[in-house]
Amino acid sequence: MRISFLIHNAYGIGGTIRTTFNLAAALAEQHEVEIVSVFRHRAKPTLELDPAVPLRHLVDLRKKSETYDGEHPLAQRPAVVFPPSEARHRQYSALTDERIGAHLARLDADAVIGTRPGLNAHIARQAPRRVVRVAQEHLTLDTHSVRLRLALRRLYPRLDAVITTTEADADAYRRRLVLPGVVVRGIPNSVPDPGIAPAALDAKHVVAAGRLAAVKRYEDLIRAFDKVRAERPDWSLRLYGGGDRRESLARLVEELELGGHVTMMGPVSPIEPEMAKGSVLAVSSAMESFGMTIVEAMRVGLPVVSTDCPLGPGEIIEHGVDGLLVPPRDTDAMAAALLRLINDDEARKRMGRAALVKGGHYDPHRIAGMYTDLLQRLLDRRAGAAGRVRGAGRHAGGLALAAAYAGNDVARGTARRARTLAKRAAGRAGRAAAK
Repeated sequence: MRISFLIHNAYGIGGTIRTTFNLAAALAEQHEVEIVSVFRHRAKPTLELDPAVPLRHLVDLRKKSETYDGEHPLAQRPAVVFPPSEARHRQYSALTDERIGAHLARLDADAVIGTRPGLNAHIARQAPRRVVRVAQEHLTLDTHSVRLRLALRRLYPRLDAVITTTEADADAYRRRLVLPGVVVRGIPNSVPDPGIAPAALDAKHVVAAGRLAAVKRYEDLIRAFDKVRAERPDWSLRLYGGGDRRESLARLVEELELGGHVTMMGPVSPIEPEMAKGSVLAVSSAMESFGMTIVEAMRVGLPVVSTDCPLGPGEIIEHGVDGLLVPPRDTDAMAAALLRLINDDEARKRMGRAALVKGGHYDPHRIAGMYTDLLQRLLDRRAGAAGRVRGAGRHAGGLALAAAYAGNDVARGTARRARTLAKRAAGRAGRAAAK
């Protein structure tokens, strides 16, 4: 099977880039896979990409490059195909419209996978019908503006599938967009084995990692840790990441006199070796479309204390087993959950062992098997169930996944959502009883 990914800029740092690289590398073990980056702003990707996966670009933003496109006449005109309501619209132009359209027209692949709504719109409008057209959603339907949701409702029926990172978001797409004939599936992001020893969970450090952005609510985490410090001044918080909230967070640390207890560590890649130096991961977000840092922490055996925010944490963490879920914006609950793991070495290590097992569920080979199965089913459907595809190899376990996916998508999605809601309700009831 020949699979082509279309991504905004593969040369930066971000969760979409990481998970695309992880998935592409796993798929490349049995398929022909490429990544096409709309933009290129540096000589080499910041993140490591498997040499088996070719990477090419459509628009060159390197000013010293002989192929620099920044002054191209078409680059000065606004994009038309890329939706104006998409957050990245200002970075796109008539030049990207032309280059992406030409790329899709001559695409030599069995399937093309877009990685953000604007690129999915290009695929819906410009990819040949002979190619299976798949949209990935790395945010959530609710994070998009009304204008963008209306555009997606108009364009996405032309696709073959929409893949979200959580079943809750898949259910939202099924219920709120009219997508006849389009398969909507929740498939989580993948995180590879970091290849390092699991955390010993003896270090007196809580870690947090992610963009220093408003949605992460790190102010709440710092205020919660102020309460932790009052009881356990021997513990500290290490906050990894960069972003526009760094200065305001540093001021809050100073205001609360937490300078010796909260350290702004800056951005680090890879993050797993730093996580392994800690004993608990803290997530204070108001919204997580998935929760890559949660799985990254689990892959080194860290239990997680996270807000039970939409949509990812509640589908990853099993409360009381591999982590603890607390209500968003509740600094008292966050502090109490952190202290529960700080003060109970046995519980912390028991949950850490369970987290290590849970992290393995997101191994790229397992997730690649889900993609292989779905893409093959879509190709078989297009070929009249004859499966006339060159080199349509399957990952081990693909047939079992096919059986697991049998049945009506809407019914399955509703059942999964019901189980998720029941699990969250049970967790909240247990937490309420424990207070």
